[in-house]
Amino acid sequence: MRTVRQIAEEIVAREGGYVNDPDDPGGATKHGVTLGTLRRLGLDLTGDGLVDSADVRRLDKDQAVEIFVRHYYDAPGIARLPEVLQASVFDMYVNAGSHAVRILQQLLRQMGQDVAADGVIGPRTAAAAAAVCALEPELVRDAYGVARRNYYFALADRRPASRKYARSRAGGKGGWIRRAEEFVSAGFRMTAVQFSRRVSAWG
Repeated sequence: MRTVRQIAEEIVAREGGYVNDPDDPGGATKHGVTLGTLRRLGLDLTGDGLVDSADVRRLDKDQAVEIFVRHYYDAPGIARLPEVLQASVFDMYVNAGSHAVRILQQLLRQMGQDVAADGVIGPRTAAAAAAVCALEPELVRDAYGVARRNYYFALADRRPASRKYARSRAGGKGGWIRRAEEFVSAGFRMTAVQFSRRVSAWG
């Protein structure tokens, strides 16, 4: 069993180094930590009285891991979820905040559970997740991964500037889709043909 820190280290490795993509609403980012996150947490890493892109550049991997564990795993209460879901929900929370929990709650509702899609892991959401995972844990994990993938596709459908995150320059799966599919069984990953058909309307 991987520790939470090991999962966070894997997230940091996936996220990569410093980028400041104008098409990314998160702005300047390093190791998956955005400038907005540093400002929200008041982390002036350069000590100049400002929290700006220089602080993002200064961020190291250990600091990013600590931020993720404290603010994206502990704070939202991901430990309340069944272990089989924790890594994927944690990874998605880093990428999309409370939308990660809403995606899970919507999935639980589709599975007949009475939960609100409010983005908060409360007792009812935790109990509902435990109930469905008690029956088919791997299937629930796969279903959540597929729901993540659908969320990314929907974002790219609505926002053409985001399509480069879902589809690579070569026309294959982009980072968003590969990221979601890391948490699903091989049989639920899209083939190249299936992916090509799904994004064909993007031109």
